[in-house]
Amino acid sequence: MKLNQLSDNPGATKRRKRVGRGPGSGTGKMAGRGIKGQKSRSGVAIKGFEGGQMPLYQRLPKRGFNNINAKRHAVVNLGLLQKFIDAGKVDVKAPITEETLVASGLVRRIWDGVRILSKGELTSKVDITVTGASKSAVEAVAKAGGTLTVTSAAKAE
Repeated sequence: MKLNQLSDNPGATKRRKRVGRGPGSGTGKMAGRGIKGQKSRSGVAIKGFEGGQMPLYQRLPKRGFNNINAKRHAVVNLGLLQKFIDAGKVDVKAPITEETLVASGLVRRIWDGVRILSKGELTSKVDITVTGASKSAVEAVAKAGGTLTVTSAAKAE
């Protein structure tokens, strides 16, 4: 079999419907939209409209609460930090700040600060200064022989 002998299964491809191309096409003149009215015009989008009755999205009860003042932190797990240290992307000798984490590629954006969580194992002795950390993360860094300093002022970016 050669490439020029390959063909699709019958009915696998279908030709595009070209509307408004004359009476012989079957979809000429009004292009299958009917006569007059809102939906025959262009630029009509009646997404949630249900023919005058109350739409479903308005009938359902609203739940929850969105806090507009909530802080958004970039999260770093200790196991991932150790992985970056082993790969040589983070220097252990220098103090690790939020800017060094961004430079190494461990954090994409600082948002309202960086928060360290204790998931994973940390074996290197490190000096970390970040906006937030869990109690177990602080203990895990101390257990590895390092220090984890939490600053009170959040970074604004």
